[in-house]
Parts: sequence; structure tokens; C-alpha cells
Amino acid sequence: MKTTPKEDIRSHCSVNYGVEIFGDRWSLLIVRDIVFAGKKTYGEFLKSEEGIATNVLASRLAFLEEQGILSKAPNPDDRRKDFYALTEKGLDLIPILLNIVLWSAKHDSKSYVRRCKEFVARLNRSPVKVSEEVKELVRNGGCVFPESKE
Repeated sequence: MKTTPKEDIRSHCSVNYGVEIFGDRWSLLIVRDIVFAGKKTYGEFLKSEEGIATNVLASRLAFLEEQGILSKAPNPDDRRKDFYALTEKGLDLIPILLNIVLWSAKHDSKSYVRRCKEFVARLNRSPVKVSEEVKELVRNGGCVFPESKE
């Protein structure tokens, strides 16, 4: 079922707008899965360790597509599956995601990213450069940690 784009934004405060579009837990985790693990299909997103419900995943993918964050295209090898990718608008979320990674590395003693000391050090030294590199990588179909794909 296709829903209409969300037009009932509570306010156009920049923080509120961002929270309403990508601020829920699942939307950012879908973006994370694309950027860091290279996930592209509904089934791959469903396997994420956080355990998203099927109806929530379908709803979030549709919403993110409606908002212009994701694009959807049929898998050329299996027309029953769709590939999801970040649009340019979605790619613009990468610096935000990377800042969340830095914040988590600093404040969560069990954060997985702490194992990636070189990546975190580069990100701390050159956040703009790393953000642009990650954008280009993802734009070309790659991801930051390809071995983490399930």
C-alpha cells in the first residue's frame, strides 16, 4: 500500500524537521546498514541484529523512499527482489551518521566501532574528508565494512 508523502510536519525548526524525517531508530539503522554493511535488500535489512519487525521494515523503507532518502530498483538477477540505495539526499545523512559513530565510540564502552581504532582515528582527524570518501564509496555501491554483511 502506497502512502502519501508526509505533509504534516509539526514545525519547520531544523531539528524537528530532521527528527521527523530520519530521527526514528529504524530509519537511521537502515541507512547504517547500507553505509556500513552494504545491505541492499529487504531480506538483508531484516537480518540486522536489532530485530526489526517485518511490518515496521516495510513501512520505513516505503517512508524513506517517499521522502527521497532511498531509491528502489528491481534486482536484475531476481525480479522478485528490490535493491535499495541511498539517493543524494540520503547520502547527505552520512556525516550525521559518522558523528553518531564518534559520539558512541566516546561514550559507549562496548561500542563495536571501538575495535576499528584506525577508522575512528581518521574520522576524528578529518571528519569532512572521511565523510566525502564514504559518500563516494556508497554512491558507487560500496560500503565501509563489507565483511560485516550477513
